[in-house]
Amino acid sequence: MRVLVVEDDRLIADMVTRGLRRHHFAVDTAYDGDEAALSLAVNDYDVVVLDRDLPGRSGDDLAAELVASGARTRILMLTAAGGLHDRVEGLNLGADDYLAKPFEYLELVARVQALGRRSAPSVPPVLEKAGVVLDPARRTVTRDGRPLDLSPKEFSVLRLLLVADGAALSVEEILERAWDAHADPFTSAVRVTMSRLRAKLGDPPLIRTVPGAGYVL
Repeated sequence: MRVLVVEDDRLIADMVTRGLRRHHFAVDTAYDGDEAALSLAVNDYDVVVLDRDLPGRSGDDLAAELVASGARTRILMLTAAGGLHDRVEGLNLGADDYLAKPFEYLELVARVQALGRRSAPSVPPVLEKAGVVLDPARRTVTRDGRPLDLSPKEFSVLRLLLVADGAALSVEEILERAWDAHADPFTSAVRVTMSRLRAKLGDPPLIRTVPGAGYVL
């Protein structure tokens, strides 16, 4: 799941970003509205955590533009104003959820997870193919009943391949969905992760490289 955190208070923004990454989200950060608009224009996010009061373009304007664009991105608004009128106003602007500051961090994570499920195409709660069983809720993977100890990135890549259901995923698509904006498009990160994942899945091999197209499970 890919998330954009938009918050001008750098302490809060960096705390939220680090925390979401610990929960295996791919997270980008913007500290003002104009920077956020650029990120939203070039990246496909599942959720944007959006402060209403921003320098440059306001959070209200960003929310309205995002809704008008028809993007599937879900909006969680953050604000210091937590009154009923403020919450209603934020939701009327197109926000999917609203959280007043100060907030409990675990509640923010739970709300981001819930919004991410709503933004994604419907998939089975447990993914299964060729003896591989992946449970996103429990963060477990088995092959033919054998538990696999996967890193967060390996888990994310395997989930993408299972959701693709036999379609090829390019390196660019995998970087877009499993890494953040700091990932170098020329990096070997996907190739290295794929190599480790193949080794952990064992024999017979399950992941096939399709020349010019990407990877298929």
